[in-house]
Amino acid sequence: MGKFRILVKGIVQYRDQYLVVERWYDDNIFDPYQWEFLDGEMEFGETPEKAVQRIVEEKVGIPVQVDKPLYTWGFTAGEICTGGIAFLCDAQTDEVSLAEELHDSRWISKDDISEVISNKAVVRDIVAAGLTSQFDLDDFGKVDLFIEPMD
Repeated sequence: MGKFRILVKGIVQYRDQYLVVERWYDDNIFDPYQWEFLDGEMEFGETPEKAVQRIVEEKVGIPVQVDKPLYTWGFTAGEICTGGIAFLCDAQTDEVSLAEELHDSRWISKDDISEVISNKAVVRDIVAAGLTSQFDLDDFGKVDLFIEPMD
């Protein structure tokens, strides 16, 4: 029997800026550091809203208010089926305290997103969230680390 897990993603907004974090993936790929939004796995007994608040606070030290769900996604890898929910979150501060697993962070405007983000999966997140429609996925030729969602 297969296993299930639920991921939550926090697209954190402070005024007119969005928080992206740089995470290390693998020395054996073209660009081992990738800019992305915060995400993590729900724990047993948590609501999705509480999970995203916990994850954002653990990873960047910022308490947030969950505004609304933006979109969902899903994929299957091996025996594990993963579902995800992305939330728009409002921060009361822009002071970031990075968890050890993260390399860097930036607050960027909608106009700067295309200059910072290079990962196709994150670009799909941006388009799905309605943050911008200025991207053409064909412009992003770097290695895609993520599995395509199931239809």
